[in-house]
This record gives sequence, C-alpha cells and structure tokens, in this order.
Amino acid sequence: MTAALDEKMPRRFTDEETGEEGAKIEAFLHHFQEEDEEDTVSSAKISARNLNFYYGDQQALFDNNLDIAEGRITAIIGPSGCGKSTHLRIYNRIFQLYGNQRAEGEVLLDGKNLLDSGTNLIELRRRIGMIFQKPTPFPLSVFENVAYGLRLHFKMPKSELNGRVESALKKAALFDEVKDKLDKPGVALSGGQQQRLCIARTIALEPEILLMDEPTSAIDPVATRKVEELAEELKGNFTIVIVTHSMQQAARISDFTAFFYKGKIIEYGLTKEMFTNPKQKQTEDYITGRFG
Repeated sequence: MTAALDEKMPRRFTDEETGEEGAKIEAFLHHFQEEDEEDTVSSAKISARNLNFYYGDQQALFDNNLDIAEGRITAIIGPSGCGKSTHLRIYNRIFQLYGNQRAEGEVLLDGKNLLDSGTNLIELRRRIGMIFQKPTPFPLSVFENVAYGLRLHFKMPKSELNGRVESALKKAALFDEVKDKLDKPGVALSGGQQQRLCIARTIALEPEILLMDEPTSAIDPVATRKVEELAEELKGNFTIVIVTHSMQQAARISDFTAFFYKGKIIEYGLTKEMFTNPKQKQTEDYITGRFG
C-alpha cells in the first residue's frame, strides 16, 4: 500500500487499545473502507430537539438532539442504563402506557411535534411500528398474527387481506417457512421465526418508521443474522432505528450511529467514521472496550 493511500485510510486501533471486543470489530471494519456511502444526512424523518425524560422525579434523558435519517438504519449504542431504550420509546409514545413518566421537548415527525396533546396515538403507532427485545406473537395463528392490525386499522375484502398478509410474510423473509402452517399458533414457531413474525405483523401496516429495541438479544446467532439481513433489505422502504448492545451488529448493519452515556448523546455520525475515527474520547473508550 502506498504512503498516499495510507494517509487516506482511517486510523486502526491497536490490539492493546481494543482488547478482545475491539479486536472482533477490527476484523470486519475493513468493509467500511470499500463503501461509497453519502457523508451527510440528506433528510431527517424524525428529529429529537432538547428532549428530556423523567421517571417520576428522576431525570433519565438530558437535552437529547438527534436527527434520524430517512430510509437508513440508525443504531443507538451505549452501556446498560444509559437511556437508549428510553429514548426510543418516546418516538411512538409507548411510555404513556406506564404511569408517572413524562417527556419534555420536541420529537418532530415530518416537521410536526408528535408530543403535542392532539396527536392521534393509534395513528402514530401505525406510522411508527416497534419490535421488542423478546418476540411477542399474539396467542393466535400465524395468519391472524399478521392480519390482526390490518383488521383493526382498515376495512378490506378477504382477498386483499390475504394478499397483504402474504406480502408482509414475504418481506419478513418468513413466508416460505410458514406457508403450510398459516393456521398453526404463532407461538409454536422458533424464537427467530417468532421475531420475524412480529416484524411481518408490524410492516403489514406499512409504517414509515421501524423501531427495533434489541431485536436479536433473545434469539440464536443464525436467527440474528436473518433479522440483520432483513433490516438491511427493508431500509430502502422504511426508516429504521435499532437499539443494540452489540457494537459488531451496529457496525455491520447501520448507516449512522448515536452513542449514549448517562442519558446524554455523546456522539452521532456516520457509523464508518465513528467506529474507525471517533471524535470523542468517551466514544473511543466504549468502542474499544475500556468500559461498558
């Protein structure tokens, strides 16, 4: 490699800097250097502005400002208890299902503050779907799991319903595995299949944004890779935000990454830049395994 090319390559962490976890990341970071990705967020689908959150009197988020790029995957990383999932759950206001919690500031969806009191929560949660850490299939058949939301939100003939269910299962890369057992209980599927069933149930409603709260933490590595591949396939049609404890996962599938620590956003930017040349010392320390 020439000296001129060496100067253009991002800095590589040493083995002493990275430790075991960082060394694993170092093994696949080379793919960033071959990507021809845009260097800016062309447009934000959803934006947090001066966002604060409280559990009772205890403040959990502090002045969060974040732009989520439309049609891309944004990963939220950070140690346990840093506010990743709390931040995510504000986007569809699911925190309001629990008492004594409140958000202050703005979350702009296409320029409108979804925290306004007049927001239609049913419509909001159709536009912003959510996949949880543990697969949550309904105690219904595979077909009815996907059809449930469609029946709730839309009136359509049976032929259209059947088509929408099949289309969602195909987009979730699950149809071929379940096409002969659509009438069987969803809970009888494997863990990875259940998670993809939940994804199918969500995307059947044609949301604009998919929130994924550690969607692979409760499934095996093979199923994890299928969900990751699915997220990469879906990102052109959906804006995806994924909370993950796995820096390897964030590096593999996300376009942008936000690093959270103690309720604050320490750094945000292109994933390839953050993992090869972080701007903040705290970010570097976390990525290289010095804490967290």
